[in-house]
Amino acid sequence: MIPLPLLLRGKVRDVYEVPGEDGGDGDRLLLVASDRVSAFDVVMDEPVPGKGAVLTQITAWWLSTVLRDIPHHLIAVRTDEIRAAVPALAGCEAEWAGRASLVRRTRPVPVECVVRGYLSGSAWKEYRESGTLAGEPLGEGLVESDALVPAIFSPATKAQEGHDENITFGAVIDLLGAELAHRLRDRSIDIYERGRAAAAERGIILADTKFEFGISPQGELLLIDEVLTPDSSRFWPREHYRTGRGQPSLDKQPLRDYLNGLSEWPKRYPPPPLPGSVVAATEERYRGVFERLTGVALDDYGPPRFTAAVREAIAP
Repeated sequence: MIPLPLLLRGKVRDVYEVPGEDGGDGDRLLLVASDRVSAFDVVMDEPVPGKGAVLTQITAWWLSTVLRDIPHHLIAVRTDEIRAAVPALAGCEAEWAGRASLVRRTRPVPVECVVRGYLSGSAWKEYRESGTLAGEPLGEGLVESDALVPAIFSPATKAQEGHDENITFGAVIDLLGAELAHRLRDRSIDIYERGRAAAAERGIILADTKFEFGISPQGELLLIDEVLTPDSSRFWPREHYRTGRGQPSLDKQPLRDYLNGLSEWPKRYPPPPLPGSVVAATEERYRGVFERLTGVALDDYGPPRFTAAVREAIAP
């Protein structure tokens, strides 16, 4: 058991408060990505081994390489650094090592910053019904999985339960003000384009992704939560890409395929039991996309160290 106050428990991620020196609220959080897996907004009973580590370490890889100059909230993912910064975690490493991120605490911006480079998922559904994306008209004659050039900022409201709801950029301006709305859009598109280029070098299409941002106590806009992971993005293998249809994905597709084949399950709680073969195939898919992106197997990956200046700035 992790000996820190639990702030919230999401479908797949637990957030703990790291108390300050005086025992009161501190300026750091511990994010622990569990091995829980969800589909159709239902958390399955069976975990997928290694999934939490994949989400945590892929985020760290992006932030230490392609996105190293993007302001973000991540302080440390290395077990030794987290243990040194939060001594209370010593002795319970089995609960968090490899899956935990020590981060700066921020005030989350209440908008999902979605960027779409291809017409898929809810975007394809909206286009079929109304010819729009996020309420804005698109050109005629597009088919499923077509590329969107340039990529489109497609924001959504953040829902505590169920699906997020797509909104227009104008709605973001009304909610947050023009200055912050434009900063979010510009930064999100910039990060997406960097990720798309890096993924393309590895034979992967980054179809779309979503980002979250927060405001630090000093007023700085920071990238927070997971970044360009299989849970927050659609990664397609380029070798199988064809327009006019859905694409195979480098994520939990084996799980979704199995659940879609269960005519008796109504896609709501409680979840059905998962065969071991489905769990194993899903684990292989997560580990596979990690290795394809980073060039290193998950078990051989050495988590990066982030800058001492950032760590010292928020050390207790």
